[in-house]
Amino acid sequence: MRNDLHVLFKVADAEYAVPAADVLHMESFTGATRVPGTRHYVVGLMQIRNRVVPIVDLRVRFGLPEAAVTIDSRVIVVQSEARAVGLLVDSAREVIAIAPDAFSAPPDTITEQAQGYVTSLAQAGKRLVMLIDLGKVIGEEALSGEQQRDQQHA
Repeated sequence: MRNDLHVLFKVADAEYAVPAADVLHMESFTGATRVPGTRHYVVGLMQIRNRVVPIVDLRVRFGLPEAAVTIDSRVIVVQSEARAVGLLVDSAREVIAIAPDAFSAPPDTITEQAQGYVTSLAQAGKRLVMLIDLGKVIGEEALSGEQQRDQQHA
């Protein structure tokens, strides 16, 4: 797979990207099974292609107001190290090539306000696209409930 391919998706009015190499597949969002004790941005678990994955609502994760799920809502299943996690986004339909040198660091004020979720920016035609840090976005919620309990009792 070419390393300049990125999956574009929308959350609220902004466009984001993840490297296509990190994306396993995209699915329509049909609902998730809520799990008690999980972080507020984890909407629950979904069985996708014989695999149970936690689903992270990027609106909530990014501190944006929640929105109703629509026919355009998608779950982007990403692989980060040994974990598969679903990202609930408002829409995702496009894969485009963005050359690595097209990305540049965001301004300092954006870096501070984005809490490290946005690593770089690129111009894709007339659109500004933000590359997200998957590790930062999905790192904390990847702990299973059992691991969280073990940490609390340690």
